Amino acid sequence: MTYDIMLVRVQPGLTLQESLDRLNADFDPDADLPPLRLTQAQRNEWDRILRRVSRDIGPVESEEYLYSLTLETVGPPGRVQLDYCGDTAHIEVAYRHSGPAALEVMELAYRIARIVEDESGLTGHDFEVNQPTRGGDPVKAAARLSGVSEWAQHHLS
Repeated sequence: MTYDIMLVRVQPGLTLQESLDRLNADFDPDADLPPLRLTQAQRNEWDRILRRVSRDIGPVESEEYLYSLTLETVGPPGRVQLDYCGDTAHIEVAYRHSGPAALEVMELAYRIARIVEDESGLTGHDFEVNQPTRGGDPVKAAARLSGVSEWAQHHLS
């Protein structure tokens, strides 16, 4: 289980929620996922995202999978994973950070989300705490991450 931040390309004339509803309307949980087929513009976005995260944040590991392009941060404060699919992306943070460590890793996750927004035009939203990533408060996200992490450590370990 991970803390997830969603990024989506909002369609002209639609809200973020309406764009998500359209994407979800076509989702069939029983169907195989279609292989990733990015346009050249989307590949260029990914290249800019990868370069900028590496430059502004630090070393990352990057892989191309059948269904997405992925990068993971390397080193402190912890692993943050970004999966990019062209018109959508999501950021995952494991529920194992609490207290000050939760704030550090959520500040990192929000920085990555803002880079993705800048370089791709996707719009980020943190549904865990119901706030946009642009202008959203990583402190609020860190409190949620920390609370769930502490609960999991006490009840699941």
